[in-house]
Amino acid sequence: MTDTQIFEPEGRAIPFVDEGDGPVKLVLIQEQGLAADVLGVAAHYLAEEAGFHVLRVGHRSGSEATLDESVDDVIAVIDQVGIEDTWVGGHGFGGTIARALVAAHPDRANGLLLLGVEDVDIDVAPAIPVLIVQGTEDSDTPAANAEALQVTIPDRSSIKTIAGDHLFPMHHPIETGVIIEEYLDWD
Repeated sequence: MTDTQIFEPEGRAIPFVDEGDGPVKLVLIQEQGLAADVLGVAAHYLAEEAGFHVLRVGHRSGSEATLDESVDDVIAVIDQVGIEDTWVGGHGFGGTIARALVAAHPDRANGLLLLGVEDVDIDVAPAIPVLIVQGTEDSDTPAANAEALQVTIPDRSSIKTIAGDHLFPMHHPIETGVIIEEYLDWD
């Protein structure tokens, strides 16, 4: 797997992993506060087997960032790497950051990928397709959150389920990757 790099705009240390170089681009934002790299294997599968360009962004170290600051951190890394024309997604709170980023900057995203949906009041930008992947036994981001979001945008959202709890991307990384691959690379 690819090594983690640190980008330090204005002294903020933001970890990221950039792998693959395919035409389908995906920015994935990690869940906050987990010691394990829950998205690593799924992202590696998408880069190596599916041929995606995957940029995984972590959270700045040393301080708690607000939601807006986290959005700015992700945009800074996207700009540093030079990715355009991308899907933006995340796991748990990472998905909340992705949702806020796409709501504030809909021109920067082709779509939104949520791996477990937090119960937050952030509108989904108009015309943005949404793929929700949900663990069937996820008590951190329960299925009811995903269903409530889908009701607000039924014509442009899909929910796919995977057996497991909140760590389903780590416990079932290939299945998670295949669902993402099939949805984003449908043509």
